[in-house]
Amino acid sequence: MSEAFAVSTPSGDEGFIALAGIELLADAAGALYWPHEGVLVVADLHLEKGSSFARRGVLLPPYDTAATLARVLLLIARYAPRCVIALGDSFHDGGGPDRLSDADRAELRALQAGRDWIWITGNHDPEPARNIGGQFGGALAIGALTFRHIPSGGDGEIAGHLHPVARVSHRGRAVRRRCFAADAMRMVMPAFGAFAGGLNIRDAAFADLFGTLAFTAHMLGDERVYAFGARHCLAD
Repeated sequence: MSEAFAVSTPSGDEGFIALAGIELLADAAGALYWPHEGVLVVADLHLEKGSSFARRGVLLPPYDTAATLARVLLLIARYAPRCVIALGDSFHDGGGPDRLSDADRAELRALQAGRDWIWITGNHDPEPARNIGGQFGGALAIGALTFRHIPSGGDGEIAGHLHPVARVSHRGRAVRRRCFAADAMRMVMPAFGAFAGGLNIRDAAFADLFGTLAFTAHMLGDERVYAFGARHCLAD
């Protein structure tokens, strides 16, 4: 995001967001890192979305999986996490794991080496997959935090599914970016996948979840995350 938008504020100290009393680092790549536990969280990878569309006759560039895994690799190199949690819809459909290329499957195995890898099941991939490593579960609780795919609004919850994006205007320019949507007790993470779309945070789904517009859109900038009050963001 251009410095022209510096009327907003960085999200806490160096991008930290406090959730249920726990400090989490919101990375501008769209991932979340929990330093105390060494946990890296990504949501909605939607791997093999390109090949899924191709099977239906809609041709997209077939590089989304490789591009998404390359971005995960950069995060693992940055944080060296002991555990990675993928918050559901990691594959665009149930057949996605079987369509992985040999190169992408090898890259995934390399990313998992030396660390725990947790696949949270999602609505696009509700069943555990074979031959992709890691462990599977419907939700995971660690201390005060609970990780799941579809948000329920519970305290300490970190979820995906809704693909939040925010739109802001400043000096006649409008910017629409993926974002973390969060208040002090719950968070919805941005979709991480290269081909993943987004839902504006002014949609009723977010009002229903947070119960108010008193939550924050932590928008992804080029190098850092910027915080905007949801009530100050624009509808599409």
